[in-house]
Amino acid sequence: MATPPLDELMISDYVKSLHKLTGIPLRKLQQYGARNSLLNAVEHPYALELTTKQLLKVEQLNAFLRSHRVLQWEEENAKQKISTPESAHRYFSAYLSGIKDREQFMAAFLDIKNQVIETRIISEGGVSEALVHPRSVLKAALNCDCSSIILAHNHPSGIPTPSPEDMLLTERMVAIFDPLHINMLDHIIIGGTNFVSLAELGQMPRVAERAPSYEVITATAREPSVMYAVDEFGQQIGDEFPDEEWER
Repeated sequence: MATPPLDELMISDYVKSLHKLTGIPLRKLQQYGARNSLLNAVEHPYALELTTKQLLKVEQLNAFLRSHRVLQWEEENAKQKISTPESAHRYFSAYLSGIKDREQFMAAFLDIKNQVIETRIISEGGVSEALVHPRSVLKAALNCDCSSIILAHNHPSGIPTPSPEDMLLTERMVAIFDPLHINMLDHIIIGGTNFVSLAELGQMPRVAERAPSYEVITATAREPSVMYAVDEFGQQIGDEFPDEEWER
């Protein structure tokens, strides 16, 4: 009897493990996988019309996978400071790259050496937007006495093109923190394995350009159907940027 190909064995093991961990019936996973991507069971669980208990198990599995990625990053980068867009991308990808069913907005608060004091999830939303409360970011920044901040959020579509709302959000954050002498170093937008750094694009305001406003801000992922290339800045989205530190 011929041995099944390695990929078939891995898929079979994946399905069996997912069944044991989540309680999703084996037959349902097999039938769904015959027509669709089995990754949807973890990344888009509502597509499988699961029970409340099964959805809870999937969320617990996702929480474990996120924690594993973060711990793995910390293990690999225990002595590394976040001082370049590329290192910021690697750091936030551990949190955000696997989230495809909702938008999540985060902030990393850094000390004078660009070492992370604290990282917080500021808000979560739907697949196309998340509401951001500036006062929550301000309170966290003041509590940890940070010197600088890096913002980050994901675009569930996988396309990290900044939306007008993303740009406005960044401007308003700079307007709040510039008078406090807290540097807003960058805003990283992650879409799948790609990312955009507003600092690298030259679209990160250096100083406040408006009066501070503490009204709720909406981070919106309004991407076109085709990924745009940042030709005018000499980089394609997803290209590796040189590891040059941010200017202060």
